[in-house]
Amino acid sequence: MSASGGTKAIVAALVANLAIAVAKFVAFLFSGSSSMLAESVHSLADSGNQGLLLLGGKKAQREATPQHPFGYGRERYIYAFLVSIVLFSVGGMFAIYEGYEKIKHPHEIEAWYWPVGVLVFAIIAETFSFRTAIKESNAIRGGLSWKEFVRRAKAPELPVVLLEDLGALVGLILALAGVSVALVTGDGIWDGIGTLCIGVLLIVIAIVLAAETKSLLLGEAAGVDEVKRIEEAVVDGQTVTRLIHMRTLHLGPEELLVAAKIAVQHDDTATDVAAAINAAEERIRAAVPIARVIYLEPDVYDETAASAGLNPGKSPGGAGH
Repeated sequence: MSASGGTKAIVAALVANLAIAVAKFVAFLFSGSSSMLAESVHSLADSGNQGLLLLGGKKAQREATPQHPFGYGRERYIYAFLVSIVLFSVGGMFAIYEGYEKIKHPHEIEAWYWPVGVLVFAIIAETFSFRTAIKESNAIRGGLSWKEFVRRAKAPELPVVLLEDLGALVGLILALAGVSVALVTGDGIWDGIGTLCIGVLLIVIAIVLAAETKSLLLGEAAGVDEVKRIEEAVVDGQTVTRLIHMRTLHLGPEELLVAAKIAVQHDDTATDVAAAINAAEERIRAAVPIARVIYLEPDVYDETAASAGLNPGKSPGGAGH
């Protein structure tokens, strides 16, 4: 996985979640708090998720084969999608089940200092992990807002870790609130309510992650800025006079396919056209280095076809840009 994949953030989250999962489970054994049990399962699920992200990054590095000529870059999208399923099923649904059971059969929390102490420790550890994810994301986020970054990022790992850590922090606060109110009132039902809230939170985050990674799996085009740079790089004003139409597709977070139909002079020789295509490919790769797979089809621009608005994907000379 490349540096932009956020390996440091994933490892930091994995270490934090493993330590927190053990601490929460010990607290559950001593206190009987359902919030602690739900949170320990949540942290265990998060640890598994980070393992899946690391595994996906490793598998994505495999070389292309005749059966998979464009490589395995999308493995990272597949494993990110699996993370959303695990978060939904193991984390969210289990927490809702535990919350329902605790509300239906409430009991007082024993040894209160265990859950409170562990939750404070967990908040500190998750804050460290979340800070690492923010720092890694800021290095590539540019001027995008956090919402735009999560929606537009082509590398899925950092948005996944960011949302997981955010959900973990909010979940810990909810768990601490539920335990605290249960201790003050002596009514264990509040512990169950806190657990239910954690479950709903995890399911919402899982749905957001599933929607974003599904879009990546289906195949997303290059970003607006990248498309603009490619368009500007294609045309040299001499041999390549116009970009007729273009399609882009991410084969992986750091690999882009570019397919375009370009207009050349009607009296150019085959040698001139071949040289123009090679030069255009070099300009594209210089402008957008992740454009590693490029297919350029030469054509003579047809003003009549362009004016008629024919389908640029099927008609020679049709206008696209």
